[in-house]
Amino acid sequence: MLLIRHAQSEWNLRFSRTRIDAGPPDPVLTPAGREQARAAAALLAGLPPIRTIVASPYRRCLETAVLIADRIGVPVRVDALVRERCAFSCDRGSPPGLLGRLWPELAFDHLDESWWGRAIESQPSIRRRAAEFRDLARTWPDQERALVVTHWGFLRALTGLEVENGTLVRYDPTSGVACEEAVVPA
Repeated sequence: MLLIRHAQSEWNLRFSRTRIDAGPPDPVLTPAGREQARAAAALLAGLPPIRTIVASPYRRCLETAVLIADRIGVPVRVDALVRERCAFSCDRGSPPGLLGRLWPELAFDHLDESWWGRAIESQPSIRRRAAEFRDLARTWPDQERALVVTHWGFLRALTGLEVENGTLVRYDPTSGVACEEAVVPA
């Protein structure tokens, strides 16, 4: 399967400049982030076909996923299991009703109203959640044809890798091993 860290969000842009968490909650992609998502979609269009996209319910992941899905023509499934570790202002999500109005083609009715959590998630907790995802992904019949749109913290807990926005990573849930070299769209 392939994992991708969502493309650059407004929060990523601000934080990278100042190292200060100045908001906003549940940010959208920047114009550069939308270009990163389009570049990832173009790269994916040249690889063996992806059959499904699983995306975190944060807006930055949903935007990334939908931009990719529109290019490669596959469905997007929303799963809070691959969400970010609740630690910064950007990790306060949006309620399912709002997400449903923004993306009426996606299903959000399975999400709790505050699906993102209230307190900072501990490292042991996010590692358990990553292990739960890995165990679940092992059962997917077409796991090698899946793309998971997720976050820095979740990717790190799952693979041990720290990657930049818009970076694709090959991952084998049966062995739990990620490719040492990330695939970065041009």
